[in-house]
Amino acid sequence: MQYKKKVLRNGMRVVVVPMKDTNTVTVLTLVEAGSKYETKDKNGISHFLEHMCFKGTKKRPTSMHVNQELDGLGAQSNAFTTEEFTGYYAKAESKHLNQIVDIISDMYLNPTFPEAEMEKEKGVIIQEINMYEDLPQTLVGWLFMELLYGDQPAGWGIAGPKENISKMKRGDFVEYRSKHYVASATTLVVAGKCSPEQVFKSAEKYFKEISKGKKSPKKKVVESQKEPKILVKQKETDQTHMVLGFRAYDAFDKRTRALSVLSGVLGAGMSSRLFNKLREEMGVCYYVRSSADTYTDHGFFSISTGVDNKRIVEVVKVLLEECQKLTVELVSDAELKKTKDFMTGHLYLGLETSDSLAEFNGIQEIIKRKIKTPDEIKKEIEGVTAKDIQKVARDIFKNEGLNLAVIGNIKDQKELVDTLKLLSVKK
Repeated sequence: MQYKKKVLRNGMRVVVVPMKDTNTVTVLTLVEAGSKYETKDKNGISHFLEHMCFKGTKKRPTSMHVNQELDGLGAQSNAFTTEEFTGYYAKAESKHLNQIVDIISDMYLNPTFPEAEMEKEKGVIIQEINMYEDLPQTLVGWLFMELLYGDQPAGWGIAGPKENISKMKRGDFVEYRSKHYVASATTLVVAGKCSPEQVFKSAEKYFKEISKGKKSPKKKVVESQKEPKILVKQKETDQTHMVLGFRAYDAFDKRTRALSVLSGVLGAGMSSRLFNKLREEMGVCYYVRSSADTYTDHGFFSISTGVDNKRIVEVVKVLLEECQKLTVELVSDAELKKTKDFMTGHLYLGLETSDSLAEFNGIQEIIKRKIKTPDEIKKEIEGVTAKDIQKVARDIFKNEGLNLAVIGNIKDQKELVDTLKLLSVKK
């Protein structure tokens, strides 16, 4: 799983991950453009632009031309938008490498943004937003980000508000794209049955017309909190969905690896502390998971679950108790080994395909401009000690970083607010 990296003369980065035992290749183009790069009145444009890149190019005038060519190669293709980057990819038999690079580069460099297609796509995106708003597990995550970061780009939704989508014009896409879709902010990742020389040559050919303009920066995240915060969305649901979390570290902080192992102790797998407590012992939920999310200039630790409507306060107390326990008791050697083995095992299990390897390497490059191999990450995981976990727990599990987002039929928030104040951390 070794990779080769080259910076082209135009400043665009190319990463190649050759794989011997596969007949496929994945081509992924990533750009530093996401909801954190947006203004409030244009929130949602990164995601909308991603959709529009499939609607026709100079060489392929309509979406049907794009789709027919991809289908004719037996390719899988899609795109995605996050807070800090957007990605476009296609996966096909390795003999089609140059054609795939041609198609992806054309979509990336030459979208025409037909106004008729744009008007139709507004309806598609509004229905996509409606779909997610009907999924409380998704919606509560949006609510949590809003609670953490408020009215700044990090607190806005990736899809944007529906009223923004309705108002967007073709010129908005042209202007936004000119500010962000530039060589210095673009990474091409190719993983699969290919040679670095072949990929570098293809990249030079098909991306030679990429803009060399100056990249517009994003606003730095502002974090300010002095006491626990709660945000409730009233909704008639059969269970209450919640995200309880704490402010933590950005992607460059050395403590992130210890935090990821801490997260593993609490919520990784069916033998984790939270799964065992909430599901096996209490029978109060179907799903519970924990996560350590890191971005270029902020991060957080969170626990997500959907629970019995009548036992919300009880569950919040248990979650806080489990967090607090890590601040006073060292994780045993046996539990620590089990957690590390689970994490490293799943790391490798998740990297068996060309698309997963392209994403694994590409996201590291676009966020940190530095790639760690799976073996290097495994070594870091194995190096985390019980004291490292306790130190991180004592650092982040505190009232001034505690947040709770809830979706459900909550008549009275007072008991929940009072429960959040029960957290006590040994320094």
